[in-house]
Amino acid sequence: MRSLLTLAIVTLLTAAVRAEAPKDGNITVLKNLPYKSGDALSSYEKERCKLDVYLPKSGKSFATLVWFHGGGLKGGNKDGATKLGRSLAEAGLAVVAVNYRLSPKAKYPAYIQDAAAAVAWTKEHIVGHGGDPKRIFVSGHSAGGYLTLMLGLDPHYLHEAGTEATEMAGYIPVSGQTMTHYTVREERGIGQFTITADEAAPVHYARKDTPKFLVLYADHDMAARAEENAYFVAIMKGAGNTRVTGLQIADRTHGSIGGKISEEGDPAREAIMQFINGPK
Repeated sequence: MRSLLTLAIVTLLTAAVRAEAPKDGNITVLKNLPYKSGDALSSYEKERCKLDVYLPKSGKSFATLVWFHGGGLKGGNKDGATKLGRSLAEAGLAVVAVNYRLSPKAKYPAYIQDAAAAVAWTKEHIVGHGGDPKRIFVSGHSAGGYLTLMLGLDPHYLHEAGTEATEMAGYIPVSGQTMTHYTVREERGIGQFTITADEAAPVHYARKDTPKFLVLYADHDMAARAEENAYFVAIMKGAGNTRVTGLQIADRTHGSIGGKISEEGDPAREAIMQFINGPK
């Protein structure tokens, strides 16, 4: 009886959230939803482990893009994805914009574990908002691209969060670091340009059999970032991987490659939409 009462309360609360969700033109926005729960959470987890959901106003079984912001694993906020979330939701794609714990307050691998928990939350809950749980794509810019790569390549993170890397429809890192992230190296007392490719490096997991990847980077990216991404794609293909596609975006910097995805006609946006929806 108690379990039935609890279920009824949860159902009513969920319905209330949906009813109060602000509708703005062609989209619905749900703000600051916690994706982790439990008495064991730290105050910092309670503060940072929240996400925003941008939903198309109409349509069923739409695809969802889980988006991780950039900021070197030391800064940034999901609010930076407001334009992207609104724009892609207006185009019929749900967007889940995620906050995660940051260094130095949190250390490796806390931010990767948070990212995994957010993806698992999306897998469980997006169907309740009209999305297709089999069409979840994981993406992010810069540090968010690094998190995307780690989730897709090291399967234990999503497995421990309650889902599987292979259950995602695809991964779209945008100018992510493919070597051990420089902030992880900094936490370990290693210099920014002391290049390392250990268990914290996406390239460490390069192999033939992986989920599907679209690797985007800019022609005027930050120092060595374009080369790292090109190297990662080359290593994956050298290992016999046919599920990875690399694309350098022309006339873009490290910042603008992510910032312009919200604009119609942007080549990175078009590549993302084609990767998600298939050829026109």
